[in-house]
Amino acid sequence: MTELEKQKLGKILWNIADQLRGAMNADDFRDYMLAFLFLRHLSDNFEAAAHKELGPDYPTMPEGDHRAPLAVWYTQNPNDTAQLEKQMRRKVHYVIRPEYLWTSLTEMARTQDEALLASLQNGFKYIENESFDSTFRGLFSEISLASDKLGKTYADRNGQLCTSPPASRCASWC
Repeated sequence: MTELEKQKLGKILWNIADQLRGAMNADDFRDYMLAFLFLRHLSDNFEAAAHKELGPDYPTMPEGDHRAPLAVWYTQNPNDTAQLEKQMRRKVHYVIRPEYLWTSLTEMARTQDEALLASLQNGFKYIENESFDSTFRGLFSEISLASDKLGKTYADRNGQLCTSPPASRCASWC
């Protein structure tokens, strides 16, 4: 990461803290940010390993297409997904379904998709309960996406996630 990227990241994180400061204390904010950063880390590692595993079969996305390449591969190869997941469990010891990858979630935020909050919650549950053979059970237990700290209603909470970095505005560095 270059010095300029670090400065940009610092400004974005400060803006996030500013937005949430009124509704959340520092410990809660830390829990949310660490959960999102860890999800990003897991997603990036999984996508890189899948890219390596699939080799030339890994889709190359055209300019302007923000979908996760793995989501495209799953759609094009429904009969092969179980075998890929089995192989990925052997190689990286976990699976993240394409709809729960950081790339997919940030695209939902960018397009202000009403289902972002539900997808994020389902992704956390999937990772905790199915992805790691219970190794990471409770990993995201400190994160309540139904918390009033994010908003009073589902629409408010979903809107907060859609308009707050790291989801939408930091998509370029995330």
